[in-house]
Amino acid sequence: MIPLPSAFLTTPLAHRGLHDRNAGVIENSRSAIAAAVAAGYGVEIDLQMSSDGEAMVFHDDLLDRLTAETGRVDRLSAAALGQVELTGGGECIPTLLDVLAIIGGKCPVLVEIKDQSGCLGEVDGRLERRAADILKTYEGPAALMSFNPCSVAVCAEAAPEIPRGRVSELFMPEGWENLTPERAVELNRFDDLDSLGACFISHDHKDLSNPEVEAARRSGRHILCWTTKSPAEDKAARQIAENVTFENYAA
Repeated sequence: MIPLPSAFLTTPLAHRGLHDRNAGVIENSRSAIAAAVAAGYGVEIDLQMSSDGEAMVFHDDLLDRLTAETGRVDRLSAAALGQVELTGGGECIPTLLDVLAIIGGKCPVLVEIKDQSGCLGEVDGRLERRAADILKTYEGPAALMSFNPCSVAVCAEAAPEIPRGRVSELFMPEGWENLTPERAVELNRFDDLDSLGACFISHDHKDLSNPEVEAARRSGRHILCWTTKSPAEDKAARQIAENVTFENYAA
């Protein structure tokens, strides 16, 4: 099990960068990343894949919510996505390489690989391997994670030297309509952490009293959480979690 760098336990992680739509700073944008670094925070970002296999920093499967375009992110090339403007921000979608150049090793970066299977199942591994290849040459504290254990397994194979973990919550039918009940039961147990070589979990801050979280802690894993949105939530989460991913307040 590769240890998680201590910076991930001491530096609050700005969720999708230090974004503020009202100020024209859009989530996962270059300006949101730069703002987090300037404020002394760490950064949590999301990866989706372009049609030609590039790792793009963008949360959603679809372009609709954050841009004037519609349809899936992975139908467009990296060059085309790099010309798609983020609504209200005057910037375009960055690549992982773009974002890492801004961070430059100055703070921890927690990289979430978004599920490419649609059902938290088997993946072809293209996005995971691309992210791993990029991070292998990055000089700075970095870690990989995913809701999909299959993605974490590919990361373990592609870059065993990079710390990795599972993103988790209480997988309920509401919000996870594509999951079979059997798969939800599997995901609600953390008995795959050893096989994945996961050194941490990042769990829903509202569910930190889950006995599986305590079992993960007892097994030697670090407990991070997502996404606190107020000082009160931050304080409550830290009764169990070692660090928070946060937004909408100064952590």
